[in-house]
Amino acid sequence: MTSEVVENEFEFYSKAEKYWKDVPATVDGMLGGYGHISSIDINSSKKFLQRFLRDGPNRTGTTRALDCGAGIGRITKRLLLPLFKTVDMVDVTEDFLTKAKSYLGEEGRRVRNYFCCGLQDFSPEPNSYDVIWIQWVIGHLTDNHLSDFLKRCRTGLRPNGIVVIKDNMAQEGVIMDDVDSSVCRDLDVVRKIIRRAGLHLLAEERQENFPDEIYHVYTF
Repeated sequence: MTSEVVENEFEFYSKAEKYWKDVPATVDGMLGGYGHISSIDINSSKKFLQRFLRDGPNRTGTTRALDCGAGIGRITKRLLLPLFKTVDMVDVTEDFLTKAKSYLGEEGRRVRNYFCCGLQDFSPEPNSYDVIWIQWVIGHLTDNHLSDFLKRCRTGLRPNGIVVIKDNMAQEGVIMDDVDSSVCRDLDVVRKIIRRAGLHLLAEERQENFPDEIYHVYTF
């Protein structure tokens, strides 16, 4: 539980904001020095996502996606824009969203909105998104804020829409990282928060071929 490791909520959020303000607006910066894993990450995410976009009566649409904790738009550029007509991006760091406009190139014209906002304060527009993609950012929310945010995501989905979470998982419990002011939860904690938000877990997968020294990464 984050309540056990986050002593001061205001400090928890403001320290994280300050940390990201000093991070270079590059792919390597977004990935904490692990820029070389970007292609492995994107290819696995694409396979995971495409199983929901294939033909069928309950197929997820491809009209609009939301990239949460989007940074400079690494996922928007390489995963979402190739699959969706339009994308919205939300990130707490204004410099990253400014950089995204040049980083995304020509295809960036299909990004409709750049929202500068922390996810604890962000509400997706109701009934708007086929896919809400939340990667490497849930650790910056307390349990209550994450659960509330996922509830708001639920109302932001179009028919057959899905929420995808991809993030680091701790071996056990909740671990605090004082450097970037984030937490890493274990699988059980994350599953409980997903259920608490009223979402149904449709698929879960461990990321393969990542460096051994980093946390296990799972996609839900």
